[in-house]
Amino acid sequence: MTENEFKDNLIKKLKKLKINKTKNLFITSELSILGKTNIQKEKLLKIILDTLKKIMGKNYSIFSPSSTMNLCNSNKIFDIKKTKSYMMGPLAEYIRSQKNSVRSIHPYWSVVCIGKNSNLLKKVSPHAYGAGSSWDVMLNLDTVQLNLGIHPSKAVSLVHHIETVVGVPYRYNKEFIHRIKSYGKIYKKKFYLSSMYLNKDIKKKKKLNQHFFDKMKNLRLLKHEIHRCGLNMWSFKMTDFYKVSLEFFIKDIYTYLEKVPKLKKLKR
Repeated sequence: MTENEFKDNLIKKLKKLKINKTKNLFITSELSILGKTNIQKEKLLKIILDTLKKIMGKNYSIFSPSSTMNLCNSNKIFDIKKTKSYMMGPLAEYIRSQKNSVRSIHPYWSVVCIGKNSNLLKKVSPHAYGAGSSWDVMLNLDTVQLNLGIHPSKAVSLVHHIETVVGVPYRYNKEFIHRIKSYGKIYKKKFYLSSMYLNKDIKKKKKLNQHFFDKMKNLRLLKHEIHRCGLNMWSFKMTDFYKVSLEFFIKDIYTYLEKVPKLKKLKR
């Protein structure tokens, strides 16, 4: 497959996913299948990002995960500009490394953005999830999530924001103090991360968020396309996922777990 063939089919599929109709996009990906295209990796990443910018048009905002959970409970300084994201994939790291990118300051669960609304990430709270967090910002912008190569049920961190909002009893808000480097200055700051209690009977569903997306599919709120190279692509509005999953949590606060756990003696 040539670069032009890859790009042309990408444009076609993204338009079918209605990405050309949105101005705010959150993208997460697993692109190992693109190795079959025989197109150099850096070139592929550039094509994907340039294509997204082009079809979204002026005033686009592209958000991407840039988390560094490997820094949790460590003494390593979180450099907001230079610290690489951890296990977020090459496209996420490519977006983070753009000169005009803006990254939220949370040392463990940061989000990066390029485009019109990127400066909103400078004003988020020190909480990974909940009111004032990066996820709250994206919901308020009616952001569309685009998953490339990985089903949304396996990559939808928004569910943890919803767990925080509804106050699930199997998680607690843990406080951390971490060293940050920003604008050339190093300082310590308190941050908060929703953490799951360590009780053995608190177990996530084996199929994770599949039941949420089965409902999304039935309501025709989940779009799916396949690129000629075999890359699966999904898109959905974050607000739609929020509303659908919220109904599940209201009906059953333990909907994310395999079973109702015993919470008399909680272990951190």
